[in-house]
Amino acid sequence: MTFYLIGLGLNKEGISREGLELLARCKKIYLETYTVDFPYNQIELEEVLGKKVIPADREKVEGLTLIDEASKMHVALLVYGSPLTATTHITLIDEAKKTGIKYEIIYGASVFEGVLASGLQFYKFGKVASMPAWKKSFEPKSFMDILKQNKSIEAHSLILVDIGLNFIDALNQLKIAAKEVDFKLDKIVLCQTMGTKTAKIFYGPVSYFEKFDSVRKPYCIILPGKLHFTEEEFLKNFERQ
Repeated sequence: MTFYLIGLGLNKEGISREGLELLARCKKIYLETYTVDFPYNQIELEEVLGKKVIPADREKVEGLTLIDEASKMHVALLVYGSPLTATTHITLIDEAKKTGIKYEIIYGASVFEGVLASGLQFYKFGKVASMPAWKKSFEPKSFMDILKQNKSIEAHSLILVDIGLNFIDALNQLKIAAKEVDFKLDKIVLCQTMGTKTAKIFYGPVSYFEKFDSVRKPYCIILPGKLHFTEEEFLKNFERQ
């Protein structure tokens, strides 16, 4: 019996042929639902897979019961993008190793490839920052530490936003947090639904985006660092004033 951790890529047809073949073996197929706002719904995905899937929330995945089930039958967990980009999923592989359960990892395209359509060079990105959705009694700003570190070495900063967080709210959080730590915001890159037919990239000053309320999910924000002239030229394709 085997546990399969399978990346779905960036669109509903992004799963690899190998991934599809492995799903045919599985008695149970779970869909991880808590790390991203999908650009398609479950029914659309099931039509592509030809299989029914079971939604799996954080409690289900982190409870590691999937590994217990894989001791008795073939089990798959489908993850948007590439399956190990969310750090929580490596604990499943660690548990499989500890308990002697066979496992396979099938990779897929992730947002890290998608954002390169902006023309920004991969090796010039720094640490990735995650922005949580703020609540009245919980407004963490620790992601700004990463942005400051990246800025200090002139690296680009990729900001991944929490599931359910609308762009306008994310932008407001960024502005508030930046002001508190005296971090100057200049131009930003906005990437939406990369790898799909609705993919778009926008580049411009923060002021341009302040009433930008039609952003599709999933999206991410990039704060460019020092630009190479080829990056600067390419970004002009997406520039807004």
